[in-house]
Amino acid sequence: MSNSASSFADVSSGCTAGTPVPADSPIREDIVDAVRRVRETTPLAQSFTNFVTINLVANAQLAAGGTAAMSFLPDDVIETAKIAGANYINVGTLLPFYKDALPEIAQRLNYLDKPWVLDPVAAGIGHTRTAILQAFKAAPPTMIRANASEVIALANMWGLNTETVGDASEHRPAGVESVDDVESATGAAVALAQYLTEQHAKHSSHDASTRCAVAVSGIADLVTDGETVYRLPGGSAMMTKITGAGCSLGGVAATYLAVSDPLTAALSASLLYNRAAEIADTTSHGPGSFQVAFLDALWNVTAEQVAESEILVQYFSSL
Repeated sequence: MSNSASSFADVSSGCTAGTPVPADSPIREDIVDAVRRVRETTPLAQSFTNFVTINLVANAQLAAGGTAAMSFLPDDVIETAKIAGANYINVGTLLPFYKDALPEIAQRLNYLDKPWVLDPVAAGIGHTRTAILQAFKAAPPTMIRANASEVIALANMWGLNTETVGDASEHRPAGVESVDDVESATGAAVALAQYLTEQHAKHSSHDASTRCAVAVSGIADLVTDGETVYRLPGGSAMMTKITGAGCSLGGVAATYLAVSDPLTAALSASLLYNRAAEIADTTSHGPGSFQVAFLDALWNVTAEQVAESEILVQYFSSL
């Protein structure tokens, strides 16, 4: 049995500062409601995702209680979006036609006023990937789920990160891995969340007061709506030893986005993953058994376990 869950949690607690969210906070009530609603209504969250990890994305969405649909055809994605509760775009593995297809899909999702999650995998690497991600600025997502380096790189691409010093290429991820810690991405995450919210308020026909969200995965996850920054300690280091942990988290975030506001969806998905990873870590013997145990844990973790997780309010900002 691995003991990496406890050591990982200890490290994350040491890296996090903030005020604990009270047990009776409305945020926790919203999280319970989101987890329960997903399991009661099995919402459809469609994915245009990394084909290396597509199987885990779909299985994680199902294990969380949702329904999955996968496609790489723009017209198919757009038609399915009309009946889906939310959508997910992941740029992890690219084919030549994606350069035109993905911006078109993003534009149509925004025109249809459909919420969607972006995972800007390996942001900053390659001209095609950069062109696609830059195009999303004009048709931005409702939520971004990424690692620290990807968040910093995307904010730089969109001209939003005023805190970066030196060459932006220093913050490119090492392949799909981050070279920056979560704390260093706080300013970029807040700037991105504020930008998404501003664009949502201008163009959405829904409640203009709804705030968009950015979730940054790491030793202690960060979630922000551009006004408040939350830190979420916990999880398991074994998550870095399986392919698709981050990709599938993006898909599950879309599942929750189908039934809740962006901040609640980002918090719920991240906390669910941390709790499930900790449980899987105690029963697995390596990456293979960990992935199986992790899917089982996603299925079995209760709404109350998710909502009772440690949540720290770290930072406040204002538009």
